[in-house]
Amino acid sequence: MPETAPATACLFCDLLDGHGELSVAASDAVVVAFMDTFPVAPGHVLVVPRRHVPSLEYLTAEEGTALWSMTQIMARRIRAQHAPAVNLHLSDGAEAEQDVPHVHMHVLPRHAGDAITIRLPGQSATRDQLDRVATSLAAD
Repeated sequence: MPETAPATACLFCDLLDGHGELSVAASDAVVVAFMDTFPVAPGHVLVVPRRHVPSLEYLTAEEGTALWSMTQIMARRIRAQHAPAVNLHLSDGAEAEQDVPHVHMHVLPRHAGDAITIRLPGQSATRDQLDRVATSLAAD
C-alpha cells in the first residue's frame, strides 16, 4: 500500500465532507464523479478518490482501479448523452499544472470544431535517446 500523504487543506476534501455544494453524477465507496464548476463543455466531470490523495504515487491499487472504472463509466455516459467523444486529463504535480492538490481525472466532452485545444508539442528523438529513457524507466 502506498504511504500516506501529508494532510493539507483541500478544496475537494472540503466539498466531499459537505462544506459546499456538489452536483454528483455517480459515486461508490472509493470515488466520486461530480460536475466541474468551471466546465469547458456541458458534461465536464471530475472523478476523485474520496480519501485525500495529492499525487498518483499515493493511490492504492483499489483507488486506482476505482478511479479508472468510474472514468470509463462517465466517458461512456457522456458519449451516450452529451458528446460524440471525450478527452481524459490528469495533471500530477504543480509543474504539470495540477490546480487542486488532490488526484482528479477530468472527463471532457468533445465535439467537432469545439474551442478546446490540447497541445503536446513534442520534439523528434533518436532511437538511442528513446531507448536510454525506456531503460531508465524500466529500472526500479
